[in-house]
Amino acid sequence: MSMDTNPPVVLITGAARRVGAEIARQLHGAGANLVLHYRSSHAEAIALAGALDAVRPGSVVALQADLLDPATPERLVGTALTAFGRLDCVVNNASTFFPTPIGGIDEGAWNDLLGSNLKAPLFIAQAAAPHLRARRGCIVNIVDIHAERPLKDYATYCAAKAGLAGLTRALAVDLAPEVRVNGVAPGAIEWPEDGQFAPEERDAIVTHSLLKRTGSPADVARTVRFLLFDAPYVTGQIIAVDGGRSAHL
Repeated sequence: MSMDTNPPVVLITGAARRVGAEIARQLHGAGANLVLHYRSSHAEAIALAGALDAVRPGSVVALQADLLDPATPERLVGTALTAFGRLDCVVNNASTFFPTPIGGIDEGAWNDLLGSNLKAPLFIAQAAAPHLRARRGCIVNIVDIHAERPLKDYATYCAAKAGLAGLTRALAVDLAPEVRVNGVAPGAIEWPEDGQFAPEERDAIVTHSLLKRTGSPADVARTVRFLLFDAPYVTGQIIAVDGGRSAHL
């Protein structure tokens, strides 16, 4: 993947806001062309795509799609091929996150959480695989600290992310040697905007981390950038970006 004459093409899901947007900025700054997927954040996605494209015209395409639609994986890959003629990397960042206390879990919550966090990454990887093999490309899945350390009342989400961690390693085996597959497991980076965690809960989480502070989207984005462009002998790994929170009980 040449960063000069032939910019790599990266598909990023959930790229309009928060961590996804910072991943987009970091990868674009490294010279990549981007397909930015979004579901409902239209204004933010168009603004981000416009800002990046102004820096390097013709380098960014934004696409609205529902990841729970079975046609979406092929559509996302097809958009990359139509716009740029190739696909080098996939970043499965999109996610839904909400509590599902035992006794109140229903099919809707199951389908939403498993669909966005596990099913979509699998089928996007499958759709992209022939093109990634041709480019000797790579996949990075955004996992979660709670794939390994479950969060109370979030059983469905934790199961989905645990599945994504296993899928990351399985894809690394199945797509080797042409395609590398790795994951990033963030800790306390950005809190949910809907108030799921009270201030005292946030403080307890930060206190439990070794670095005693929250991280930033840039911490995750830099790790994704490393795995995509600077780690040619790394595959099947999940890097924790959590301030050391997962290093001790």
